[in-house]
Amino acid sequence: MPRPLVVVTRKIQDEGLDLLRESCEVVVEPPDLKAAVAEAVGLLVASHTKVDVPLLDAAPRLKVVANFGVGVDHVDVEACSARGIWVSNTAGSLTETVAELGWALILAATRRIAEGDRVVRGGRWTGVGPFFFLGSELWGKTLGIVGAGRIGQAVGRRAPAFGMRAIYWKRGEPLDALLRESDVVVLTVGLNAETRHLIGERELGRMKPTSYLVNIARGPVVDEAALGRALLEKRLAGAGLDVFEDEPRVHPDVLRQENVVLTPHIGSATLETRRRMARMSAENCLAGVSGRVPPLAVNAASVAARTSR
Repeated sequence: MPRPLVVVTRKIQDEGLDLLRESCEVVVEPPDLKAAVAEAVGLLVASHTKVDVPLLDAAPRLKVVANFGVGVDHVDVEACSARGIWVSNTAGSLTETVAELGWALILAATRRIAEGDRVVRGGRWTGVGPFFFLGSELWGKTLGIVGAGRIGQAVGRRAPAFGMRAIYWKRGEPLDALLRESDVVVLTVGLNAETRHLIGERELGRMKPTSYLVNIARGPVVDEAALGRALLEKRLAGAGLDVFEDEPRVHPDVLRQENVVLTPHIGSATLETRRRMARMSAENCLAGVSGRVPPLAVNAASVAARTSR
């Protein structure tokens, strides 16, 4: 009996690939994805791969789409559910890692770390003085966390170490109060129709001119053009961004600001986390391929409802 075919759209750590290869035929980074999935039973994807209706139509045998990551906004989950295809993620694999990066961005933005590095490397440092390179301290300030899920809570748990009070926003609640009160606003929500451009011109206008915005969620949660204007007009003290609206492109008004710290979507980029993600996504994929509900299926109820009709 031939082994089931799993297509992996981008090479992942060996912990995951070796696990898949124990019982499956594995194709990694095929040049023609639609042709490759024609016989595939499992599909392991990362955020760069759009799993839409045309791709699903090309994969009539598909049982599972296993995502290498938590956010599944690049996967048409509804279309998968309608076909009885499980969609899974690696929830819990990157919580602490992304929270750590959030704090790195908070500290880098408020203490002007990246800007200072550029000054030193550029030979522009000539000495120090009472008004030289002033930043903002965190002690006694308020941290506003937009999103009270795993990552948001992990960010908040670290706040007391810096003498900060953490407050949270949950979907369905007014956002204005948090924006007005916070000295640092950190975004940790998932991306969907409700959260796209959750932070736009109006919301940025509710923030203090001395406050900072940090985005470790998804780029389109922020209207990047509006953020660029707010920074240009000095309506914010600064920002720290790991994600962008049109990656890898960054809005030029954001790029030209010295008071913005930019990292290239590296929230989960540690050796330990990527190994966990590889293993978890492979385990989800293998479960689906064998006809079992993946441990971290995001649409298990929808698929079960369809198959029980």
